[in-house]
Amino acid sequence: MFTDDEFLKAANEINNITVDDFEFFTESAGDKVTCKIYRRYKEESGLYDYKILGDLVDVPTDTCKAVYMDLDYRKKWDSYVKALEEFEESGVKGIYWNVNYPFPMSNRDYTYIRELREFDINGIPTTVVIARSHPVASIPAKSGVVRVADYNQTLTFQSDGKQGTKAFMYYFDNPGGMIPTWLINWAAKTGVPSFMTSMRKACLGYEDYKKKLKN
Repeated sequence: MFTDDEFLKAANEINNITVDDFEFFTESAGDKVTCKIYRRYKEESGLYDYKILGDLVDVPTDTCKAVYMDLDYRKKWDSYVKALEEFEESGVKGIYWNVNYPFPMSNRDYTYIRELREFDINGIPTTVVIARSHPVASIPAKSGVVRVADYNQTLTFQSDGKQGTKAFMYYFDNPGGMIPTWLINWAAKTGVPSFMTSMRKACLGYEDYKKKLKN
């Protein structure tokens, strides 16, 4: 689905981020969570793509990986998820994702494929997950929901050498429709730190969640 070069680039960039054509956008530091965001203007779409470096200082990498890949658990802790299901069509496995947008805007939904690979980078176990839009004939666009056809995300997890996790993300999507620029900027500035904070909380509660599933 994805090339070896794509994975290796993401695996290496977590410790050597390339931002020559990006501008610094914002950074935040919360309780056990930090992130720094860079952005690049894309003339063809009038939108930005983003590179993000983050730290979850008290969450092990294996837990981050498990929580991020667990779709059923995501539906429990991520309030923006309206629907999140796996699909298979013509031998291709992927994910359908419906995202709650604030009123009066329409929800957005995605059909995409993703793949996880693991590497050893300078002796450190490193996980890379790549996701990209993939059209699916059996899941047509829904009335009142805007289908996002251009979505690309790469996420890298690596141990910080202590008890926490370093993260690198590349992200772009074109949400379509008439969304004000100020709202897109606000979402970029607040959405990533908010997501990382929510994910940290989800990671800390993951063992309890799994125990409840067994009982």
